[in-house]
Amino acid sequence: MPDSALKTPARDERIRYGQSLRQKVSRASHAAWNPGQRKASALDLLRASERGRVADLLPIKHARMAASPFGFYRGAVPVMAADLSALPSSGIYAQLCGDAHVHNLGAFEGQDGRLIFDINDFDETIRGPWEWDVKRMAGSLVLAGREANNGDKGCKAGVLAFVRSYREAMQQFAAMPVVDLARHQVFRHLHVSPVLKVLRKAERATPLHNLEQLAERHAGTWRFCDNKPLRFHVPPATARQVVAGLRHYVDSLLPERRHWFSHYRVEDVAFRVVGTGSVGMRDYIVLMFGPVQDDPLFVQIKEECTSAYTEYLSRAEARPNQGQRVALGQRAMQVQSDIFLGWTSIGGRDYLVRQLRDHKAGIEDDDLQGDGLVQFAEVCGELLAKGHARTGDLYAIAGYLGKSDKFDQAMANFGVAYADQTTKDFEEYTRAIRARKIPVAKLAPPRSAASKSKKHRN
Repeated sequence: MPDSALKTPARDERIRYGQSLRQKVSRASHAAWNPGQRKASALDLLRASERGRVADLLPIKHARMAASPFGFYRGAVPVMAADLSALPSSGIYAQLCGDAHVHNLGAFEGQDGRLIFDINDFDETIRGPWEWDVKRMAGSLVLAGREANNGDKGCKAGVLAFVRSYREAMQQFAAMPVVDLARHQVFRHLHVSPVLKVLRKAERATPLHNLEQLAERHAGTWRFCDNKPLRFHVPPATARQVVAGLRHYVDSLLPERRHWFSHYRVEDVAFRVVGTGSVGMRDYIVLMFGPVQDDPLFVQIKEECTSAYTEYLSRAEARPNQGQRVALGQRAMQVQSDIFLGWTSIGGRDYLVRQLRDHKAGIEDDDLQGDGLVQFAEVCGELLAKGHARTGDLYAIAGYLGKSDKFDQAMANFGVAYADQTTKDFEEYTRAIRARKIPVAKLAPPRSAASKSKKHRN
């Protein structure tokens, strides 16, 4: 093999390339938002995205999106994907989370048993312009910050802290040896107040705790508790299809993980309504037990369709299975992922497979009040930068960003402007609901732990 085949552009050369891209798209230009560039209305984009979903469940999705502007934002990735595609882009690609917002970071158990705090939702993951993730997170910080009763000054401070953290982390990663970056895990933020609260919740979310919360024992066997319309049992024929899908899923695991999964047997299967934007997608949960007592394993089998960004990316990579797209994107962005993360197909549809609620926990609105928003924003910045640095041209991104705060200021202005636009879209959405053009469900409050304990006593 000739030496030239092993050569890659030098770090400084890639940094200069990133700096040169400012002539094409200035950092200040990223502040721009013009709703006049929209080619379709938000409502039309949302309706199109719901095709093929379980129609009876869509009123639940609509109700969750109608709860607040941030609730709407969480379900409106197709709207923002279209909006971002019309905005300036540096042209530097990385693996996108695709739905980067404050509630899509949380704690989960790593391969070594330690609790990790990282991005934990990748349904929309795809290779695309790194700025798209940054802009979506910036908008979410303003919307979530407002929901936590922060003023716009505090929300902009949160966005500035987020982007500064992202920019400085990218500079740090660009100076690292590649192998060090590949294994770099962010632990220094684990004592930050909002993150610490999440970790404490995650410590309590053990498999046995989840068993008590999600299932009941009947005649010597465990069964999921029905909680219609959010959780319910499926017909036996569907349950058999789901179990058959698990047999195909094991081929997506590494051999040693396939061996460990083989120790578990299926006890029960149910359907679960999940998230906001994902409501209406088919989502099955499987209760399994190992060969020893008190060894439950909860598995989620979640339907995946194409990313909302696909149609706007000429270089979008085709995957034979959309669950595979999600699993590989997650593995690329995370240092440690769920050991049972994989994919399968059931009835001609694609699914992601992973552990369910295994020491998982997320941020709450109260955690984002005052200084909590800025502290959490800094964590968001470093974690998102880590994911992009692992998967994209980190040297070009670092060069483009530079050491000044020009991009930070642009993102603060964009975050507020896009949050305002989202609020307008939300108001249009709720008007359509009041006009009965969009059906919504009236959801009963979740059954309390006290009522469940009373049922056990009876």
